[in-house]
Parts: sequence; C-alpha cells; structure tokens
Amino acid sequence: MNRRPTLLAAAAMTAAAVLSLSACGGGDGDSKDNDKIAGADTDSGGKKESPAPKASEDGIDRPEIKLPKDVKNVFEGGKTGDAKKDAVLADNERRINSIDEAITVDAKTHPALKFYSSKDALLTAADYIQGFRKEDKSFIGTTRYYDRQVTFLKEGVAAVGYCQDSTKTYPKDLKTGKVDRSIPESADDYGFYNTRLKKNAEGVWQTESVTYVEDATKKCMK
Repeated sequence: MNRRPTLLAAAAMTAAAVLSLSACGGGDGDSKDNDKIAGADTDSGGKKESPAPKASEDGIDRPEIKLPKDVKNVFEGGKTGDAKKDAVLADNERRINSIDEAITVDAKTHPALKFYSSKDALLTAADYIQGFRKEDKSFIGTTRYYDRQVTFLKEGVAAVGYCQDSTKTYPKDLKTGKVDRSIPESADDYGFYNTRLKKNAEGVWQTESVTYVEDATKKCMK
C-alpha cells in the first residue's frame, strides 16, 4: 500500500461527475472536520523551495487555495530566471494545490480545480479526488515536487515534467480520524509526470493532460 495513489492510476471519469465535484467539492454534509487534520511532519528537510505563488501578483483574478495546516506541498526550483517559464511553473503549482485542496478540505466549492485544469486533466483530477472520497480517505504530511522542467512546444503550449516524492505523507481514514504511519517507504511513493499546459484567454496556464511515466520514476528516487 502506498501513501498516495499515483494520479494516473485511476481511469477517466464522466463529465457529469466532474461537474458534481466542482459544484460540491466531492464531499457531502456528513463529512466532519476534514480541514482539521492532526499531526504531520511538515519539515521540508532543508530543501530549497519556491515561495507559494500569490493570487494577484500577475493581475489575474485567481481563486484562493487553502490547504489544511498539516498538508504541505514543497515545490523546488520555482524561479528559473525566465519569467515565462516561472509563470508556467507557478500555475503548475497552483493546479497541484487545487487538487489537494479538493481532497483534504471539506468545502462547498473548489473553484480552483476547474480554473487550473481542463480537458483530460480535469477528468483525471476529478477521478483521482473521487477515489479518495469513495474510500473515505484523505492524507496528511508533506509532498515534495522537484526536477521540474519546462519546455515550450509551440505558441501558447508548454510541457512540464516533474518528480513527486510522497514519503512524508500518511493516509487518513475520514471515518475514524486515524492516520496510518506504519507504511514503509517504497518505490510506489515516487512518481514522474509529464504534463501539457495551454495558456487560456485569461492568461492562465491550464493543464490539459497528465501522463504518469513509470519508466522514469527511478530517477526520482533520490
């Protein structure tokens, strides 16, 4: 058992389910205190991380994303010196945070989910979130994202490849509130992703597709 399933482990979900998730956050009135998650090691291990992107720094009216205090994403290498690449990486960060917000926070709406994801990536994200909800699961702790690289494919389109390390996250049972810290570290806790992003009319780099690259995961184990 791994701590967090790989994003592409789930099959694509129907559009109706996506609309349901974006309308109600994938939760229901019986969910309790999902945003009051206790006890996680959020130490980044001294790794250099980029500051969290500010909602209005580029003049775009962005939805606010709030993660529980014991859920943290560490993004390394957020400043490349290239303003265009930095903008792509910032929206990549926001997209990841929007998914984790929908998993870990019991809220009426999660507008950021559709703000940063579209097309196949929105279907995949919704299915991933729903997978947690169906099993009454969430998680706590720190997830690290690193070796992030931006490649521009053509005007308005970019590719971002990155590694994920979830060895410091722990699954939480929403019914009992218990956190399982007994899971040993394994290769399943690492993943490599290739994502395709396109800049929309509002200037947001929306993720359109996500590919989990199993053969590249070994390079992330460091």
